[in-house]
Amino acid sequence: MSEQKKNTMAPLFTKDNYTWMLIGAVVMLLGLFLMSGGKSTDPAVFDTKQVYSTTRITIAPILIVLGLLVEIYAIFKKPKAAEQ
Repeated sequence: MSEQKKNTMAPLFTKDNYTWMLIGAVVMLLGLFLMSGGKSTDPAVFDTKQVYSTTRITIAPILIVLGLLVEIYAIFKKPKAAEQ
């Protein structure tokens, strides 16, 4: 009997890819958490220091973009060659 080769494909993502995807998701969630608002004691008062703080306007969007870049890296990262 002749032995036939199995047509098996390597998985698209490896454990390393999923680890990087998880890291990117955590960084994006941290950015969204920092961007979320703080509770004001009086809803009728508009506090510009709280709304336009450096954390909300600068740091949080940078973290979200960094998280997206990590996600792109995780998707395009090639698996390491199998040792033989």
